[in-house]
Amino acid sequence: MKFGIMFANTGPFSGGPGAAMLGKAAEAAGFDSVWTVEHIVYPEGYESTYPYAPDGKMPGSGDNPIPDPLVWLAYVAANTSELTLATGVSLLPERHPITYAKEVATLDNMSGGRVQLGIGIGWLREEFEVLGVPWERRGPRTEEYMEVMRALWASDSASFDGEFIQFENMSSNPKPANGSVPITIGGHSHAAAKRAGRVGDGFFPAGGDMAELIDIARQTAADNGRDPAALDISGVHPNLFGDDTAAAVEEAASWGIDRLSVPAFLFFKDPEERIAAMGERFAPFVD
Repeated sequence: MKFGIMFANTGPFSGGPGAAMLGKAAEAAGFDSVWTVEHIVYPEGYESTYPYAPDGKMPGSGDNPIPDPLVWLAYVAANTSELTLATGVSLLPERHPITYAKEVATLDNMSGGRVQLGIGIGWLREEFEVLGVPWERRGPRTEEYMEVMRALWASDSASFDGEFIQFENMSSNPKPANGSVPITIGGHSHAAAKRAGRVGDGFFPAGGDMAELIDIARQTAADNGRDPAALDISGVHPNLFGDDTAAAVEEAASWGIDRLSVPAFLFFKDPEERIAAMGERFAPFVD
């Protein structure tokens, strides 16, 4: 089992010193990755339903900093040497895929191939509206944007003819260090699980029945002629911090989870000590 820290670019870790400290402490404690959240803007008084809280509202408020994921991860990259730099998740349909392909590849190239691009289709309609991005068909838009980015990473003189993006003989450099950047699909729905199985390199179910969603992702991969075992699966377990950590890790592994994530807010107070203590707690279960 691997262990990551999610919501990493929040709270006391949103600034430069906090980001550097978190990255160094996480790497020293044996965590394999840090995962960022993203919102480009916070629409005050939004009416969209946040799907991961009973009251339908995401934690925090508009004055809480949410740094740009790639800029924040670049700061962490400069202060670490092995830690995986993951977005969890980046709202891909809100980004222009040609620009984003360059930005992601640059960070990956400069960090020695450490980027894992977690993406989602988004839930905050008001954010899409202010950015001028259509809310409708954001699922197909996301999948096409993935194709665009992979095409630009794969070769020079690339061409693409899609519903949303068209270009001919375009080159984008630098390329990712390992030829491409793994893309993990985040989400809590059957649609997200199927998208991961069809076109993702990984899956991060953000809620719901983890075992069921992972089964759907892997079955969809098999149905599409892909290797289900090749999907990198991240997730959470509600009892990871209970009395029997070993049982929680064992059950998560039985669901097919390769990486368990813990929330950064657990470390807001006395972060270095708490990260080290959590690393010691998980050390017996690290692959």
